[in-house]
Amino acid sequence: MPTEDLTDLGDQGNLSAANSGQLPSSAMKEHFSLAFTRLVAYEAGCSVRQHDTDFDGVDLTIVSSEMDGVVVPQFDLQLKCTAQQNLLRSDHMIWRMKAEPYRKLIQQPRMTPAYLGVLLLPEEGPWLSVSEERLVTPSRMYWQAASELAPLEEGSESVTVRLPRSNLFEREQVRGILQRAAEQLRGMFC
Repeated sequence: MPTEDLTDLGDQGNLSAANSGQLPSSAMKEHFSLAFTRLVAYEAGCSVRQHDTDFDGVDLTIVSSEMDGVVVPQFDLQLKCTAQQNLLRSDHMIWRMKAEPYRKLIQQPRMTPAYLGVLLLPEEGPWLSVSEERLVTPSRMYWQAASELAPLEEGSESVTVRLPRSNLFEREQVRGILQRAAEQLRGMFC
């Protein structure tokens, strides 16, 4: 599921949070990333399918009912979440993944295109503010198409992925990803 991979090992279990009656930090991040993704997908007019397990390296599938005459274009999304601002560079975010989840993510051929999404939370302060006027989060998610990721080098235990900051997971970019999925399906069946 979408918890820290190799980059943030400091809060696994977070006993102080568990002892205070709260979810551990890793569980809070997992659920917040799922909720964030759902909000953006719903705002883009899509539905979301959650998988019971992420054995195949997929946490969610984002689905449109129709796009340009193609019924049910969709894409799979593997989610990760962190509050480590030091992973952010001027034009990209870095994310280190273990070899096996990475291998599943980039495995080809696949019927449904796969993407990696990494939600970056603030290090301090609330992840979410709610008022009568608005719902605001300083969080943002960057994404990368699995088809754009490099092959895993033989014997590697991990790989560092670059997610362009221009790939901001928001309504129009979600629609663009689905448009490309629809074009891919049209090319396969027409």
